[in-house]
Amino acid sequence: MREKILFNDDWLFHLGDIALPLPKDKGPLYMQSKTETMLWGPASRHYNGRFDSYDTTVEMETEPWDAVTLPHDYIISQAPDKKQNNTLGYFKYENAWYRKKFFLGEEDKEKRLTLYFEGVATHATVYVNGCILKRNFCGYNSFEVDITDVAKFGTEKNILAVYVETNHHEGWWYEGAGIYRHVWLCKTNPVAIDLYGVFVAPYKKEDDSWDIQVETTVRNDSYQNVIVRAESTVLDKDGNPIATLSGNTDIPLREKSVAKYSANVKNPVLWDVDNPYQYTLKTDIYVNEILTDSIHTRFGFRYFETDADKGFFLNGRPLKIKGLCAHQDFGLTGKAVADNVHRYKAKLMKEMGANGFRTSHYPHSEAFMDALDDLGFIVMNEARWFSSAEDSLNQLEMLIKRDRNRPSVFFWSLGNEEPHHITEEGRRICKAMMALTRKSDPTRPVITAVSNDPDIATVYDDLDVIGINYNLEKYDKIHSTYPQKAILSSECCATGTTRGWYDESSPEKGYIDAYDKDTNNWFRGRENTWKFIMERPWVMGAYQWTAFEHRGETVWPRLCSQSGAIDLYLQKKDAFYQNQSHWLTTPMVHLLPHWNFKGREGEPIKVFAYTNCEELELFLNGKSLGVQKIEPFGHGEWIVNYVPGKIEVVAKNNGETVAKDCKETTSQPVALKLKLENEVTANGRDVAIISCYCVDSNGLEVPTACPFVRFHTNSAGKIIGTGSDISDHTPVTETDRKMRAGRITVAVAVGKEGPLKVYATSENLIDAVLTIKF
Repeated sequence: MREKILFNDDWLFHLGDIALPLPKDKGPLYMQSKTETMLWGPASRHYNGRFDSYDTTVEMETEPWDAVTLPHDYIISQAPDKKQNNTLGYFKYENAWYRKKFFLGEEDKEKRLTLYFEGVATHATVYVNGCILKRNFCGYNSFEVDITDVAKFGTEKNILAVYVETNHHEGWWYEGAGIYRHVWLCKTNPVAIDLYGVFVAPYKKEDDSWDIQVETTVRNDSYQNVIVRAESTVLDKDGNPIATLSGNTDIPLREKSVAKYSANVKNPVLWDVDNPYQYTLKTDIYVNEILTDSIHTRFGFRYFETDADKGFFLNGRPLKIKGLCAHQDFGLTGKAVADNVHRYKAKLMKEMGANGFRTSHYPHSEAFMDALDDLGFIVMNEARWFSSAEDSLNQLEMLIKRDRNRPSVFFWSLGNEEPHHITEEGRRICKAMMALTRKSDPTRPVITAVSNDPDIATVYDDLDVIGINYNLEKYDKIHSTYPQKAILSSECCATGTTRGWYDESSPEKGYIDAYDKDTNNWFRGRENTWKFIMERPWVMGAYQWTAFEHRGETVWPRLCSQSGAIDLYLQKKDAFYQNQSHWLTTPMVHLLPHWNFKGREGEPIKVFAYTNCEELELFLNGKSLGVQKIEPFGHGEWIVNYVPGKIEVVAKNNGETVAKDCKETTSQPVALKLKLENEVTANGRDVAIISCYCVDSNGLEVPTACPFVRFHTNSAGKIIGTGSDISDHTPVTETDRKMRAGRITVAVAVGKEGPLKVYATSENLIDAVLTIKF
């Protein structure tokens, strides 16, 4: 039957190209022109790689190779260099090699054997046993490599080699480099379900009756024709069967065929942003009544409308999309993000009040997409290339087929901010991409994110939904031009703020003041943007730029963008709470800034309060500084002459106090503290995200603390990253870090046994010890 084996361990890595001198005679060139093209060098079966032996009769390799575990980003460990490209993160991008030795049993001889790469940045060439099997020229798509015909079995080793090239860039952001997502070894029978081969599409009918239409693509890699029966069972959350459906198909040898069949389901539980209930489709494949393959596919029942006048409806109720965009990197590990960190990032967005996410500007990892399904997000799923070239269409097809069963995916986005969005060439490209999209999935509307001159876009005529980046002043005109099409703010309010910086913006430090503001007419602040969206019922919602700060797209000395509501190291910014004030209904209020301005007594300080309540009253050391009525999606604002003590805001609805927040002047820090932020398991894969902060003698967190802190762990884990200041050029892989604005984030790779102990020490401060029991 089907086996899917994680292939992340026991890799060797070499940074840089390896010179291969050209032989002077015919023989080697003759032999390398056969099936096994790599007879020498790092892709060869005979290359030693990391050679560590006491056998002096064997020639020693001189090239340095390191042992690594995937996911792996080999760029992130560098020190940023001002001479390098700013938008790529100030890093030098180099080529590299990976090698892995593996064995296959004699029982695998009758199997179809493939390697599934979830993502390699950026260009990859894959060799097995010296044979070149695959070239992939996109750093964001997944791909499969069939190794069946070149595999060796029994005691004979197999050598997998991957050459990574980074000379060509696909974006204006930090791209990383290496095998940064999972790799899997997949074993199936010759007759089996194809990659992404199951498509389940529920259609709502009347009276809570649903039709489930299933398409199962089966491949026949045997050397005879077969008749296949595909049988699918719908299982609820508890594994109980609620429907069974089946269909037959004939498949010629070495071909594929699609079995199509359907069934009816009554009163299913609907997937919703507040109740993301999912079902499982278990699909079995039979040949001559013998089971040859089985696969489980998650899906959900939900229906939605995109109304040109009233906006977006989910399961019959109106809903404003409160969305966020983001890149997929994490400041401490680069592009190589652990599955549990992906899930933590999704949980942070949900806590912020978001119900939508845009995969800007490429397919995101499967682990992150799983989290979006599980937590209830309305996803705008975006392709990397707005192109009808063969490779681009193949990448688009991969994205759609991989994610078309996900209940969280509502829109297919064909591109972002393309100059050809306003040209006749762009119109033709768009139609070609739409045709492929409809063939792969006819159930979802197609959109693209238009920025420059959207009022003259040529692609809107054919698209199902209109996507506009920024350009708020053009929405009304576009709406009147296309009164029959719903509009979505596909990107908005890229306004920069720096966590904990409450003085005027400081370009020499790389800091932007933390108060919401309109940067310019293009990048309007969160408040003004959300008011604009809410004033127009025909705008379905918005995807805000961005959820998280990302590396690159910046100016020296800062290392990242600043428009995220959460900082580069996953610490919440004031913008996080401002989004809560716009998106949550539970009464809340958030006060900024901190109240530690020693030496600035009497100086006027700008005080903001973000709230979803009707009325705010501000107090300084118990004295009222006035009451303010707060308009919907507005904020409170005061100018307060600084006096040490306690500043507090009280939020009221209908005259009743419903929320409070305060900031207190602290004394000097006396002790370090450590806090685990995410869920971890002792599986050897997870990464613990830990916050380090300081407290004073009264136990108050000191928001301005800036000690130099040293971190270490016991043998149950390993520190792989630390970060605090977005202008700190010390490599993130260093275990010691200078704190800025009261917080350091520590990333710890978790082992397979516990408990894990993490230690923090600093001169003149009480040490901190965090014990994590699994």
